[in-house]
Amino acid sequence: MEKKQQQTHPKRVFINDVDRYSSKHIAKFLSTCVAGQSAEEAEAGETDSPRNEPAFNIVGTVSASTREEKQSFLLKQHASPTQAELLQCLLECDVLVYNISETNSQQQIEEATWALTALQAEMENFSTQKIFILVSTVMTWALTKSQNPDETDVLHTEEEYIRRRPHPSFRNHHNLEKLVLKLAGGRKSKLRGYVVGSGLQYGNGENLFHFFFKVSWLMQFPKVPLFGQGTNYIPMIHVHDLAGVIQNIIEVKPKLKSKYILAVDDSKNTIEEIVKKISDTLGPGKFNILPEEEAITMKAFTPQELYFLSINLRLDAFIIRDSFTLCWTSKGGMIENMTSIVKEYKDSRQLHPVRICLVGPPAVGKTTVAEKLCSYYQISHIKIEEVIKGKITQLEEVVNKADTEHDSVEAAAAARKQLETLNKSMETNAGRLADHLVFDILQEKLYSKPCRNQGFVLDGFPKTYEEARLFFTENQDSMNQTPVYNKTITPEHVFALNASDDFLTSRVQGLPQNVAEEMHYTQEEFTARLEKYRELSTAEDTLLDYFDEIDILPEHIEVTSGDPEYTGLLKRITEAVGAPKNYGMSPEELEREERKKEGERRQKAAAEAAEKKRRNEAALAEMAIQYEEWHKNLREVEKQEQELLEAHCLPLRNYLMKYVMPSLTEAMLECSKVKPEDPVDFLAEHLLRNNQ
Repeated sequence: MEKKQQQTHPKRVFINDVDRYSSKHIAKFLSTCVAGQSAEEAEAGETDSPRNEPAFNIVGTVSASTREEKQSFLLKQHASPTQAELLQCLLECDVLVYNISETNSQQQIEEATWALTALQAEMENFSTQKIFILVSTVMTWALTKSQNPDETDVLHTEEEYIRRRPHPSFRNHHNLEKLVLKLAGGRKSKLRGYVVGSGLQYGNGENLFHFFFKVSWLMQFPKVPLFGQGTNYIPMIHVHDLAGVIQNIIEVKPKLKSKYILAVDDSKNTIEEIVKKISDTLGPGKFNILPEEEAITMKAFTPQELYFLSINLRLDAFIIRDSFTLCWTSKGGMIENMTSIVKEYKDSRQLHPVRICLVGPPAVGKTTVAEKLCSYYQISHIKIEEVIKGKITQLEEVVNKADTEHDSVEAAAAARKQLETLNKSMETNAGRLADHLVFDILQEKLYSKPCRNQGFVLDGFPKTYEEARLFFTENQDSMNQTPVYNKTITPEHVFALNASDDFLTSRVQGLPQNVAEEMHYTQEEFTARLEKYRELSTAEDTLLDYFDEIDILPEHIEVTSGDPEYTGLLKRITEAVGAPKNYGMSPEELEREERKKEGERRQKAAAEAAEKKRRNEAALAEMAIQYEEWHKNLREVEKQEQELLEAHCLPLRNYLMKYVMPSLTEAMLECSKVKPEDPVDFLAEHLLRNNQ
């Protein structure tokens, strides 16, 4: 401790790929360590340093140039540094941590190999001793056999590290481990090396085990999928405990005969036991064993990830147990510490339930708003009638599907007894259940995994102060009479939807008769319900008073005719509650969704263009038909006009032919014989002379 306090400056630590899961958490852990104490002590405020000086300054590289995430603890980041830039960065550091435990990437192996040999070449120029820590993986032990062929359940320790045999895909890891142990010198060497064989890492988001946590939390399957036989033992370590091992190596520089250190917790669990515990804690409580090929088909795991999950090893890390001072986060393993692991998982991924209660008079729109909120937040809609119907249906299915299995017979007997109790209560209460039975069913629903994981919207329940007190309150503090409420099922947000009686009555009167009857909004029923609600709202102790007493302040929102789709109302609620605290889409899912939307947009545009062309062609064809019809009609009209004109002209023609044309013809014949100078005057005189 005295040596730590004499330290004049924090150690500068290089970590590769600090945006990857375990490297990121190792860097965060070390960056929070105060000189002379661990990260846990620093968080607890237990410091021996008056100035709380940091023990380590962290620098590093990121794994991809496209990564936009920036870690606050980084002094320097290199997305794609040249070898010269990287070497200069390494030479400026006191400790070099190369983490190759999460992947079998050849690029990582080559970079770590180059860094080690480059440092070895520059070692004579070091002003102080440097430490090179290779964080490798227990996959380099995957094919290690027992010295005794008849021995089963072999327990390997660091003493056998020379005999370790790697998985075929991790031979390069094994070769690099040997290179570190060979090139990194002893205690007096200016470059000191250690190899850490890390178990499969978990905690703070879960990484490799994330699939099992996610499908359990989302309740995607009736049984959580388990790929393979599930009987293989998985060596594991919490990512914080792995960081603690790194911290101990840096600060203690342990004097060990072997520089190979196993980093695993004390658990000796099979993958089946692990998945079962995850399912019991977060999910449906069951698991389903599937062939490993299904993991690829379902895109649950990559082939490389399946290599890790199929390892079958039992390891005992005596060095970190006997020689290190670790403030363990999960010494007993994931199963023993599942409650805290689940809390870390939810906190790290911001997966917190959204619990909402909607209160308001009948016909104000609670159910419609609740449905929209449930769709937006992906949570359960709790309506008393539907929950009761669902429970009765569930009990009937259990009773009808009973078989000869002992557990099923017992479950069927219990379900039959409960169903009889519910039916008897409904018979004696005019089709309604007793309040205590309703409470039991609702509490069972709110304690279900979907409601506990994602959340719920209570639609119109409870209705009174007394109902809320009985339903939500666990016990009463006798000293100050402050109700102690059940935080698991009590809503965090309460919204009171308000509207005038005239508005509500007008809305109900606009409903079709069959809808009004189905929703119990007939004139008589609605008036009675509205009066009952107003009466409860003016009671001495109201429902909203209960929430006030437990410091959950209701927010009042006025419902008006100007917002028929509840757009403004929903905006106010979502702003108060916050963004959805649920799984969003993965990058791959977002890409697929974008491609799907783009395809749909193109199909829609093509369909619209085709429809427009069809309409144009149809319009042109219709116009051509109309034009032809118009021409036909025009010809018919002209014909009819001609016939009419001829009919009108016939009497005149007859008159002319009978009285005018004979005399005129005779005169014109005479005129043509005589050929007078003025034929018109001749014709006039001839007609006058011969006028009959």
